[in-house]
Amino acid sequence: MFRPKLPDTPHVPSITTHIPQDHAPAASAGRSVAPFVGVGAGAVAAVVVVGVVLTALLAAVAVSAVSVAIAAVVLRSLVTGANRR
Repeated sequence: MFRPKLPDTPHVPSITTHIPQDHAPAASAGRSVAPFVGVGAGAVAAVVVVGVVLTALLAAVAVSAVSVAIAAVVLRSLVTGANRR
């Protein structure tokens, strides 16, 4: 009931190729690995850039938190010092 009805496809005859014995199967494939290396390098570069940006944001938040904490301590000491006088 919930399965889609697919159209009938005509039978395609299989094609067999002959690989000579003196060549390696990888050499006769004729496919280059260069596009896949480029995609992998791009993905690694993207991950590195995202990691650097996230690390910089984390460092900025940490520095801001430390500066706010120091300002709070200084203001607290000024307010308590003014009350004692």
